Amino acid sequence: MNTIIYMVRHAESPYNEGTERTRGLTAKGKGDVKQVTEILKEEGIDVLVSSPYNRAIQSIEGLAQHLGLDIEIFEDLRERHFAEEMIDNLMSVISEKFDDFDYSLPGGESNFECQDRSVSVIKNILKQHAGKKVAIGTHGLVMTLMMNYFDSSYGLDFLNQLQKPDIYKLSFENLELKEVIRLWNGDF
Repeated sequence: MNTIIYMVRHAESPYNEGTERTRGLTAKGKGDVKQVTEILKEEGIDVLVSSPYNRAIQSIEGLAQHLGLDIEIFEDLRERHFAEEMIDNLMSVISEKFDDFDYSLPGGESNFECQDRSVSVIKNILKQHAGKKVAIGTHGLVMTLMMNYFDSSYGLDFLNQLQKPDIYKLSFENLELKEVIRLWNGDF
Protein backbone atom coordinates (compact mmCIF):
# COMPACT_ATOMS: atom_id res chain seq x y z
CA MET A 1 0.00 0.00 0.00
CA ASN A 2 1.50 3.30 -1.13
CA THR A 3 1.40 6.46 0.91
CA ILE A 4 1.91 9.73 -0.96
CA ILE A 5 3.60 12.73 0.61
CA TYR A 6 3.42 16.08 -1.20
CA MET A 7 6.27 18.30 -0.06
CA VAL A 8 5.21 21.92 -0.60
CA ARG A 9 8.09 24.31 -0.13
CA HIS A 10 6.71 27.67 0.95
CA ALA A 11 6.15 30.47 -1.52
CA GLU A 12 8.23 33.66 -1.66
CA SER A 13 8.53 35.41 1.69
CA PRO A 14 10.17 38.74 2.54
CA TYR A 15 13.22 38.27 4.75
CA ASN A 16 13.14 40.31 7.92
CA GLU A 17 15.64 39.44 10.64
CA GLY A 18 13.92 38.21 13.79
CA THR A 19 10.61 37.28 12.15
CA GLU A 20 11.32 33.65 11.22
CA ARG A 21 8.07 32.33 12.66
CA THR A 22 5.75 35.17 11.76
CA ARG A 23 6.74 36.48 8.35
CA GLY A 24 4.18 35.84 5.66
CA LEU A 25 4.31 35.87 1.88
CA THR A 26 5.10 38.53 -0.70
CA ALA A 27 2.47 39.55 -3.27
CA LYS A 28 4.15 37.16 -5.74
CA GLY A 29 4.11 34.42 -3.09
CA LYS A 30 0.39 34.92 -2.51
CA GLY A 31 -0.24 34.65 -6.24
CA ASP A 32 1.85 31.47 -6.45
CA VAL A 33 -0.21 29.91 -3.64
CA LYS A 34 -3.18 29.95 -6.03
CA GLN A 35 -1.15 27.82 -8.43
CA VAL A 36 -0.18 25.45 -5.61
CA THR A 37 -3.90 24.98 -4.91
CA GLU A 38 -4.66 24.44 -8.61
CA ILE A 39 -1.94 21.79 -8.92
CA LEU A 40 -2.94 19.88 -5.80
CA LYS A 41 -6.73 20.27 -5.57
CA GLU A 42 -7.48 17.20 -7.71
CA GLU A 43 -4.81 14.95 -6.17
CA GLY A 44 -7.19 13.46 -3.59
CA ILE A 45 -5.26 14.74 -0.59
CA ASP A 46 -6.59 13.42 2.73
CA VAL A 47 -4.42 15.21 5.30
CA LEU A 48 -2.63 18.57 5.55
CA VAL A 49 0.27 19.22 7.91
CA SER A 50 2.75 22.05 8.21
CA SER A 51 5.68 23.63 9.88
CA PRO A 52 4.53 26.16 12.52
CA TYR A 53 5.99 29.04 10.49
CA ASN A 54 3.41 31.34 8.87
CA ARG A 55 4.93 31.21 5.38
CA ALA A 56 4.65 27.41 5.29
CA ILE A 57 1.08 27.42 6.64
CA GLN A 58 0.02 30.17 4.23
CA SER A 59 1.44 28.20 1.30
CA ILE A 60 -1.15 25.43 1.82
CA GLU A 61 -4.04 27.47 3.29
CA GLY A 62 -5.74 27.86 -0.09
CA LEU A 63 -5.65 24.11 -0.53
CA ALA A 64 -7.03 23.62 2.99
CA GLN A 65 -9.94 25.96 2.24
CA HIS A 66 -10.64 24.30 -1.11
CA LEU A 67 -10.62 20.79 0.41
CA GLY A 68 -12.33 21.76 3.67
CA LEU A 69 -9.46 20.33 5.72
CA ASP A 70 -7.68 21.62 8.82
CA ILE A 71 -3.90 21.99 8.83
CA GLU A 72 -2.18 20.05 11.60
CA ILE A 73 0.92 21.89 12.87
CA PHE A 74 4.09 20.02 13.86
CA GLU A 75 6.75 21.99 15.73
CA ASP A 76 9.44 19.54 14.59
CA LEU A 77 8.85 20.52 10.94
CA ARG A 78 10.11 24.06 11.64
CA GLU A 79 13.01 25.52 9.67
CA ARG A 80 16.48 24.67 10.87
CA HIS A 81 17.93 27.00 13.50
CA PHE A 82 21.35 28.08 12.29
CA ALA A 83 22.88 29.98 15.20
CA GLU A 84 22.29 32.32 18.14
CA GLU A 85 23.71 35.27 16.19
CA MET A 86 22.96 36.58 12.70
CA ILE A 87 25.03 34.88 9.98
CA ASP A 88 26.72 36.97 7.29
CA ASN A 89 27.20 34.25 4.65
CA LEU A 90 24.35 31.79 5.16
CA MET A 91 24.93 29.84 1.93
CA SER A 92 28.55 29.17 2.91
CA VAL A 93 27.39 27.83 6.28
CA ILE A 94 24.72 25.67 4.61
CA SER A 95 27.35 24.29 2.22
CA GLU A 96 29.67 23.44 5.13
CA LYS A 97 26.81 21.69 6.90
CA PHE A 98 26.24 19.43 3.89
CA ASP A 99 29.89 18.40 4.02
CA ASP A 100 29.57 17.56 7.72
CA PHE A 101 26.05 16.76 8.97
CA ASP A 102 27.23 17.10 12.60
CA TYR A 103 28.59 20.65 12.12
CA SER A 104 26.74 23.43 13.91
CA LEU A 105 27.40 27.00 14.93
CA PRO A 106 27.06 28.09 18.57
CA GLY A 107 23.41 27.92 19.61
CA GLY A 108 22.40 26.35 16.30
CA GLU A 109 21.48 22.86 15.25
CA SER A 110 23.27 20.57 12.85
CA ASN A 111 21.80 19.08 9.70
CA PHE A 112 21.71 15.75 11.52
CA GLU A 113 19.68 17.21 14.43
CA CYS A 114 17.23 18.92 12.06
CA GLN A 115 16.92 15.80 9.92
CA ASP A 116 16.37 13.58 12.96
CA ARG A 117 13.51 15.68 14.36
CA SER A 118 11.76 16.23 11.02
CA VAL A 119 12.10 12.63 9.81
CA SER A 120 10.54 11.40 13.06
CA VAL A 121 7.42 13.39 12.05
CA ILE A 122 7.47 11.89 8.53
CA LYS A 123 7.81 8.36 9.90
CA ASN A 124 4.83 8.93 12.20
CA ILE A 125 2.79 10.37 9.31
CA LEU A 126 3.67 7.36 7.14
CA LYS A 127 2.50 4.98 9.89
CA GLN A 128 -0.56 6.91 11.03
CA HIS A 129 -1.78 7.76 7.51
CA ALA A 130 -0.65 4.65 5.61
CA GLY A 131 -2.29 4.44 2.20
CA LYS A 132 -3.37 8.11 2.27
CA LYS A 133 -2.19 11.28 0.57
CA VAL A 134 -0.63 13.93 2.82
CA ALA A 135 0.51 17.45 1.85
CA ILE A 136 3.17 19.10 4.00
CA GLY A 137 3.86 22.86 4.13
CA THR A 138 7.61 22.99 4.59
CA HIS A 139 10.93 24.78 4.01
CA GLY A 140 13.63 24.12 1.41
CA LEU A 141 16.38 22.95 3.75
CA VAL A 142 14.10 20.85 5.97
CA MET A 143 12.49 19.30 2.89
CA THR A 144 15.92 18.47 1.44
CA LEU A 145 17.08 16.90 4.69
CA MET A 146 13.92 14.79 4.97
CA MET A 147 14.27 13.57 1.38
CA ASN A 148 18.02 13.01 1.92
CA TYR A 149 17.25 10.62 4.78
CA PHE A 150 15.37 8.34 2.40
CA ASP A 151 17.64 8.91 -0.64
CA SER A 152 21.12 10.41 -0.19
CA SER A 153 21.11 11.84 -3.73
CA TYR A 154 18.99 14.73 -2.38
CA GLY A 155 21.65 17.10 -1.09
CA LEU A 156 23.08 20.57 -1.60
CA ASP A 157 22.65 20.56 -5.39
CA PHE A 158 18.98 19.66 -4.98
CA LEU A 159 18.50 22.39 -2.37
CA ASN A 160 20.15 24.98 -4.63
CA GLN A 161 17.79 24.29 -7.55
CA LEU A 162 14.56 24.52 -5.52
CA GLN A 163 12.11 27.30 -6.25
CA LYS A 164 9.72 29.21 -3.98
CA PRO A 165 7.23 27.58 -4.00
CA ASP A 166 8.06 24.09 -5.16
CA ILE A 167 6.13 20.81 -5.00
CA TYR A 168 7.44 17.25 -4.95
CA LYS A 169 5.27 14.14 -4.87
CA LEU A 170 6.93 11.32 -2.93
CA SER A 171 5.56 7.79 -3.13
CA PHE A 172 6.35 5.51 -0.19
CA GLU A 173 5.84 1.81 0.31
CA ASN A 174 5.88 1.51 4.10
CA LEU A 175 8.99 3.51 5.03
CA GLU A 176 10.77 3.08 1.69
CA LEU A 177 10.81 5.95 -0.81
CA LYS A 178 9.88 4.48 -4.20
CA GLU A 179 9.41 7.45 -6.50
CA VAL A 180 9.78 11.25 -6.56
CA ILE A 181 8.01 13.45 -9.12
CA ARG A 182 8.29 17.23 -9.31
CA LEU A 183 4.85 18.81 -9.80
CA TRP A 184 5.81 22.50 -9.76
CA ASN A 185 7.02 24.03 -12.97
CA GLY A 186 7.51 27.76 -12.42
CA ASP A 187 6.09 28.66 -15.86
CA PHE A 188 2.55 29.44 -14.72
